[in-house]
Amino acid sequence: MALLRLTSPHAHGPMSTQRVMFCVLLATVPGVLVLTWFFGYGTLINIVFGAAVAVGCEALALTLRRRPLGFYLKDLSALVTAVLLCIALPPYAPWWLIAAGVASSILLAKHFYGGLGYNPFNPAMVGYVVLLISFPVQMTAWAPPRGLGPVPGFLDALQACFNPAGFDGITMATPLDVLKLNNSFLIEDLWSENPQFGRWGGVGWEWVNIAFLAGGAWLLYMRIFTWHAPVAMLVSLALLAAIFYDGGSSASGGSPLFHLLTGATMFGAFFIVTDPVTSAVSLRGRLIYGALIGALIYVIRVRGNYPDAVAFAVLIMNFAAPFIDYYTQPRTYGHSRKRGES
Repeated sequence: MALLRLTSPHAHGPMSTQRVMFCVLLATVPGVLVLTWFFGYGTLINIVFGAAVAVGCEALALTLRRRPLGFYLKDLSALVTAVLLCIALPPYAPWWLIAAGVASSILLAKHFYGGLGYNPFNPAMVGYVVLLISFPVQMTAWAPPRGLGPVPGFLDALQACFNPAGFDGITMATPLDVLKLNNSFLIEDLWSENPQFGRWGGVGWEWVNIAFLAGGAWLLYMRIFTWHAPVAMLVSLALLAAIFYDGGSSASGGSPLFHLLTGATMFGAFFIVTDPVTSAVSLRGRLIYGALIGALIYVIRVRGNYPDAVAFAVLIMNFAAPFIDYYTQPRTYGHSRKRGES
């Protein structure tokens, strides 16, 4: 009797690429709403404009590659890339910055390598790093959160995006920037002297991270990804922050809670690190992959030049993911371990 020649993995149930992408988009809603409350309508405008640019770039690439538009556009992967990138951008980024970042993500990081499933690097993070290196002033122009400064209205947000020359906005350093540049204040004094620090992290940023944590927890409940990479990243980051906290001296890198609830930590853990295409595949490999990303985030935040560090840490480990998979392949069923193998 001839046997069917099928290879794993075998997917059971109604899960599809389109459904996975839709769930990811849905899970970003709490974080986007909290970002909008604390920083204004800029993030929403960035997302809408970035999504339109992403669809256009995706359609252009598919046309040039002679691929069917409808089949590939409806998988929502281009929309997810645009949304994730635009969430990471400053709320009042000019239109040309958004367009350049989305185009880099879709055309360079995705279709240059062959499209969805073939890209070795996370497309949203490639777009973010291209912008951060090329336009550092615009990429660090974060508005003060609600309570520390005026939050622009909808029309002001539109002007900031499409007529940036006529928009006179107020910007301030993020809590990660302030902590990194500190070389004289004790942590306790730094907290009392700077109003942008909240109870655990930055004002507004605490709730943004909690909202993305809630969205990530829902994705875990829906079994969109496994817990290994995000939990390993968070534990590694918190552990290093605890080891080197030193009680809060001027040389301290910040407490574990500060690192977990400030910047893009939860967003990165549950929406970037879990990318199934660019992360490690085996469960043990995902633990190693996530833990190394957490370690790199802490090292770059404390010793590097980029305070948030999530994008650089993820891209470095994207490069290392195949190497990790090579050495963490599970034992083939029915075969014994090699001599000397742990």
